[in-house]
Amino acid sequence: MKKVIFLIVLLLQLTIVFGQKTNKIIIENADFQDINEFEMPGALLLTGNVRAIHDGIVMTCNKAYYFKDENYLKAFGNVQMVQGDTLYLNGKYAEYNGNIKHAYATGNVSLRSPEMSLVTDTINFDRVSQEAYYKSNGTITNRDNTLKSKSGRYYVQQKKYQFLSEVVLTNPKYVIKSNHLDYYTSSGHSYLVGPSTITGKDNYIYTENGFYNTKKNTGHFLKKSYIKYKDRLIEGDSLYYDRVKEFASASRNVKITDSINKGIAKGHYGEFYKKQDSLFITKRASVRYLMEKDSMFIHAKRLVITGKSGDRTIRGYNNVRFFKTDLSGKCDSIHSNQKTALTKLINRPILWNFENQMTGVVMHLIGNNNTQKLDSLKVLNNAFIISKDTLGTGYNQVKGQNLYGKFKDNKLYEVDIVKNAEVIYFLRNDEKELIGINKNVSSKINMELDQNNIETITFFKKVSGEIYPEKDLPENARKLRGFIWRGDERILTKEDIFPPEENEIDSKMQAEKKANEANDDKPMKIRKETLDYDKKKTKK
Repeated sequence: MKKVIFLIVLLLQLTIVFGQKTNKIIIENADFQDINEFEMPGALLLTGNVRAIHDGIVMTCNKAYYFKDENYLKAFGNVQMVQGDTLYLNGKYAEYNGNIKHAYATGNVSLRSPEMSLVTDTINFDRVSQEAYYKSNGTITNRDNTLKSKSGRYYVQQKKYQFLSEVVLTNPKYVIKSNHLDYYTSSGHSYLVGPSTITGKDNYIYTENGFYNTKKNTGHFLKKSYIKYKDRLIEGDSLYYDRVKEFASASRNVKITDSINKGIAKGHYGEFYKKQDSLFITKRASVRYLMEKDSMFIHAKRLVITGKSGDRTIRGYNNVRFFKTDLSGKCDSIHSNQKTALTKLINRPILWNFENQMTGVVMHLIGNNNTQKLDSLKVLNNAFIISKDTLGTGYNQVKGQNLYGKFKDNKLYEVDIVKNAEVIYFLRNDEKELIGINKNVSSKINMELDQNNIETITFFKKVSGEIYPEKDLPENARKLRGFIWRGDERILTKEDIFPPEENEIDSKMQAEKKANEANDDKPMKIRKETLDYDKKKTKK
């Protein structure tokens, strides 16, 4: 039994010994060989066209010291190490340890592969892990880019550089700066971790977790990312960017700021086309514009903003709602042009101006570009104005074919009702006592208002009607045909512009954001297209 145990132990020891065996460096050529124990004890001195090989690496130089016992080589002058036909290391001086397969080079060092070249002062190359690293400022050059960094590591098998301090990637079209950049030399894919910027001629990108394809000029950015143009700022939890198409899209908590037109668009998905100067936004979409110290908020299921500054058009589709402190409304679609200052409310429009409710088939709001205030109003086909009697339970009403209104300080001060005009109005004296109820019909009505109260009413042509004492006009006769009071639908705050289903979208998006916060600091997962780049290239 003891003999069996002894044999097992012996076999294990032999296995370990043979497993640790390393090949010796082989000197293939040297013009001169010498031994000088005084100058370099234990070394063979080699001069002239020195060539050595070791496990697939070929080393050449002008002069070398070869320490056979240590399996170690020191090389001087025009040093070159070649691994296969893909990796070339050059320098003025180098050391190579054959036992651990480690190379060290200094003095105008260059590391070259078919995809790139690295120039630095000092470099270490571990052949076991197939990693090269430097801490002496390096410059990497390939066909498209130049990269500079204080330190870096090159993974030969992955064809990947990892930079961890003061990285600058320079491209003819942009400059990338970061303190952590992983760069894949074959694909040109860059992964950015921590505060990083991409500065181009027309824009500036910031991210703390991002991806950029330097060959296709496309990028994907997460965590505190934004794209800044001269007059636009695009923010979102997830940003996509295409430099060639000058296109950007954003998802979750999207915010696009227009500094020239003083507008802010928000939603949970947006697209921006710079060449067309157009913006599309949806998923709880809204746009806010500053108008004379006040803000107009507009919501639609889909919002499209197009055109250059001064000739910008806003289009909103499906369930449009808007709010301003002195004006709010609803409709199916909206079309607003900055140049003409014309806003069209399309399909079942309703408008509230202070206490006045206005409806009709077609409704146009006309602004004044000089004053940035409302100028006039057109309501075409079945125009209807309703307001509550200030003291009673009744409703003041004006109805007709068309309505034309004029604004002063964003308040209606004059209204013309044209064709088939009808009115029901509660008359009160200076003491606010009810005098009677005016019920009248005419071809045309002109009203002048002050502080949203009717001051005078003038009837034109084919006038008929009278002023009724309150007791003589029954309740069922105090409403014009087609009367619908929609006060419960009134938009009273900027939050009211969002219907319940849009708020549900927002709640879902915020829940997703909270769930993903734990992953914000994790580097972006390496894409399959990055890992498979050389495989696809080989197949072709």
